[in-house]
Amino acid sequence: MNEYYTSIELGTDSIKVLVCNKVDRKYHVIAAVSSPSNGIKRGMIVDTKNAINSCKKAIKKVNEMLGIKITKAIVTIPTDDCRMDIVVGSTEVIDPTEITGKDISNVLKDSVVSQLNENEELVTATPISFKVDDEDNIKDPKGYRGEELDAKVLIGTSPKEVVYKMLEVVKLSGIEAIDVVYKSTADYYEVRNIDTDKVVSAVINIGEDSTNISIFNKGIMIKNKIINVGSINVDKDLSYIYKVDNKLARKLKEEFVIAKSEYADSNEVSEIKTTEGKEIELNQQEVSKVVEARLRDILKISKNELKNLTKREISYIIVVGGVSEIAGFQYLVEDELGIDAKVSDVKTIGIRHNKYSTALGAIKYLDSKLALRGKNVKMINSEDITNLISVKDNKDGNENIVNRFFGKFFEN
Repeated sequence: MNEYYTSIELGTDSIKVLVCNKVDRKYHVIAAVSSPSNGIKRGMIVDTKNAINSCKKAIKKVNEMLGIKITKAIVTIPTDDCRMDIVVGSTEVIDPTEITGKDISNVLKDSVVSQLNENEELVTATPISFKVDDEDNIKDPKGYRGEELDAKVLIGTSPKEVVYKMLEVVKLSGIEAIDVVYKSTADYYEVRNIDTDKVVSAVINIGEDSTNISIFNKGIMIKNKIINVGSINVDKDLSYIYKVDNKLARKLKEEFVIAKSEYADSNEVSEIKTTEGKEIELNQQEVSKVVEARLRDILKISKNELKNLTKREISYIIVVGGVSEIAGFQYLVEDELGIDAKVSDVKTIGIRHNKYSTALGAIKYLDSKLALRGKNVKMINSEDITNLISVKDNKDGNENIVNRFFGKFFEN
């Protein structure tokens, strides 16, 4: 199966657009863009016009890279004020000789249809287990024989205003939202493996101006917390202490410092000019101490929130986000969160950077969701796929939006 997927993440610092080709269970990035964003704070739309302009610029860059126009994508949604509930559904099997993806879609729809109130919108409906007649605890009932299919489902809902604004920005940027997914869930799908799907695990995403902490039980998000501190606080510390502008502070963070200062080189210096016009030398070890202090603070707060979110033993803790690319960050994570805590390592060819963790995970989530339902979705038309292959060979209204989307949720 040769499939093409597109995802969009609207972030405070940047908008990521990712286009992947899945062949033989492997994902191949054919276009990736991280474009500056405006009108977005803590992952929320605060200025629709600026957010649309930013999104259009990101999409334009992808279109120019591909030589075609992308028109569909899965969109990531922030977890602010999300609500998680366990519900049940039941349906008569269409053909008792074999349960199909259509039966799964029907039972999921039954589990959700009476659960939403007028102020909420459905974001995810994740099956916990299925029951076919008297046989219980089935993960994927396709191919089973039976007359009745039941399901226990974890649904995630968010305020309509949050979902509407995201979909509005994407739609007015020329993209049809095929599906939506919580950013936390997308992060999990990027770092998940056979082991994490069996136990309680946590994902910590250190974003630009906030940190998202999520608890997953056997691969299903059950708790979430957002703290209002992120990598921008590192920039602010550097800017204040050394009197440099935000652009230079960010450059120092990304290119000069070592997350654990004891591994920094005291002889390594960087000559910079302050906002006051003074030329000074910065010592790598001293600057690294400033960065280390703030990063440790974020990790300590995250650790405390994990304890507040669950009393269960957490077997795996994975830290994601662009700031985790700072050299030596893994050592800090082990110091503060334990030796078993790990930093995400995006290895997919074409990106190889943790800032794309959410966008790539969104694609993997959609692929998994479609597989369970026995469906596929065409996000790039056949003619454009032919053009893509040719290029690759040569180179080597809000309410209406949501109503249409709600139907596609179960179609997909």
